[in-house]
Amino acid sequence: MAATDHRKQSLYFPEDMLEEIQREATRQDRSLSWIVQQAWKVARADLRKMPSPNDVFGPTPTPLAQPDGPGETSQS
Repeated sequence: MAATDHRKQSLYFPEDMLEEIQREATRQDRSLSWIVQQAWKVARADLRKMPSPNDVFGPTPTPLAQPDGPGETSQS
């Protein structure tokens, strides 16, 4: 069996959302962690469709190439 990575992370949810997650965990006889992990697996494709701030503002422009100095030539 593969080793499981047990890194810990604190997540903060609004009280009503946490209560709903707890009810679902009880209904399914699962841990809160399992419920959140499954929700992420189901929702991640939809979340990737949402624009990021970088998509809204566009990519950072790349700097212009500096001209060659005296006696130097470009190797293109």
